[in-house]
Amino acid sequence: MRRSAPSDTKISCRRAQLLAASMLVLLACRSILAQVTQPQTLAVAEGERWWAGVISQSHLMPLRDKPYAFDSYGDTAGNQVQPLLISNQGRYVWSEDPFRFEFRAGTIRLSSRSGTIRTGQHGSTLKEVYQYVSRRFFPPAGKIPDPLLFTRPQFNTWIELTYNQNQKDVLNYARGILDHGFPPGVLMIDEGWAEDYGNWDFARARFDDPQAMIRKLHEDGFKIMLWVCPYITPDGIVFTNLHLGQVEKGRTVWILNRDKPTLPAIMHWWDGFSAVLDLTNPDGRQWFKGQLDRLVSVYGVDGFKFDGGDAEYYSAGSMLVPPKAHLEVIPNRHSELFAHVALDYPLNEYRACWKMGGQPIAQRLRDKNHTWEDLRKLIPGLLNQGLMGYAFTCPDLIGGGEYLSFRNLDQVDQELIVRAAQCHALAPMMQFSVAPWRVLSKENLALCREMALLHTRMGEEILALAREAALTGEPIVRHLEYEYPHQGYVDVNDQFLLGRNILVAPVLAKGAASRMVRFPPGKWKGDDGTIVEGPAHVSVAAPLSRLPWYRRTE
Repeated sequence: MRRSAPSDTKISCRRAQLLAASMLVLLACRSILAQVTQPQTLAVAEGERWWAGVISQSHLMPLRDKPYAFDSYGDTAGNQVQPLLISNQGRYVWSEDPFRFEFRAGTIRLSSRSGTIRTGQHGSTLKEVYQYVSRRFFPPAGKIPDPLLFTRPQFNTWIELTYNQNQKDVLNYARGILDHGFPPGVLMIDEGWAEDYGNWDFARARFDDPQAMIRKLHEDGFKIMLWVCPYITPDGIVFTNLHLGQVEKGRTVWILNRDKPTLPAIMHWWDGFSAVLDLTNPDGRQWFKGQLDRLVSVYGVDGFKFDGGDAEYYSAGSMLVPPKAHLEVIPNRHSELFAHVALDYPLNEYRACWKMGGQPIAQRLRDKNHTWEDLRKLIPGLLNQGLMGYAFTCPDLIGGGEYLSFRNLDQVDQELIVRAAQCHALAPMMQFSVAPWRVLSKENLALCREMALLHTRMGEEILALAREAALTGEPIVRHLEYEYPHQGYVDVNDQFLLGRNILVAPVLAKGAASRMVRFPPGKWKGDDGTIVEGPAHVSVAAPLSRLPWYRRTE
């Protein structure tokens, strides 16, 4: 039977109902948006401790009673920043966008310029909530950086050569590594090897035959990384050629000035003023990748140390992305895009990063001073990196990355360098820069060499943990609270677990010949053959020649 057509009255009524329903949906959406963007406040529970994704400030964590605030918009604090908070009671805070949080008077206050701040709970432990947020927000990619980063020590030319990187001294540094019994590994040629920023070719006044240099280093067992950054020196030859040859055609590789879109936006960073690569633009990505690929194909370079991509060096107010769209991209997004470049180069390293947890990127702790205070920041940094999804980590340069500390040998603390090497030895990666044979006595040099050899002996075990992390997202360096929840370990920040079964307790105080070690449940066999049954809190002997570490036997 044929249905009769609805009357005009019925049609009008239905339209009114649909309009009313649409208005309700719109009002609901506005209500949700208001809930998202308006400030939120969480109460900190009794005994609850929080870790935040501000890696350079990890030594201040876990957070609870002391006032603390951080706003991640345009700020990666000189290191990695993950927009995440997690607690030992299973709670989390996450946002895809930068947000501000403040611990004050038993509360956490959250606010954001835009986007959703998600809060919730999964389980009741640090491990349960970490595993949840890892799977949901930054799942593991199933890949690791180059295995050599884990299995051998790394060596960086920065402290010895600073801006005077040159072929003769690079080869001498590599020869010193071998002559003094250190195993070859990754060798990073740091800032200063190129003509200028953006002109990514060897400075021929200092490198007369870079192909021969790299061929020799390969023969000696090294893989070679070069330092690069996302900047172009103003008025250099590359800057001039790009400006004349591409901008006039409507194409560019750099971020443009908002007020004068035919000119690049010149940004200030630690080495002055530079044009900044626009990695949101296919032209910029293609140009930069072409420079790196040329270094690989022409010279045999194996990978790159990517530096300088800190969100704080990008000024959102002067950016146009892409060139003709007049769209703003926040500083953090530019930092994140710089990190994406590494995904094409397994031999990589970053010091500054926004998000990118779970990705096959080597994330180094920021440069530390040659002080005991900064040495004590290494383990909290490693622990927090693991809790934020940065499993593939390196604890800075052994002895510190401040090169002026090593100009005057009278200012060098040899004990500090030995203890730093011990702190590195059973981390996922270890990296030398100051030449130990230049600044140490024969006896202390031997102690550092033994730590390099220990790392090498443990290399395959560390590599296996890295491969596990790539599949599961689990940290390589783990907090005792992570594996042994609610047993009194939440504030232990001066020792760590390598995987599940190796307990590492370096000495972090000058002049100390022993230290207190917290042993979790189980039987733990030490490097010295002693066996401790946990749980226990024991003073162990730790002369300068010893790194206390223990393997769980049952």
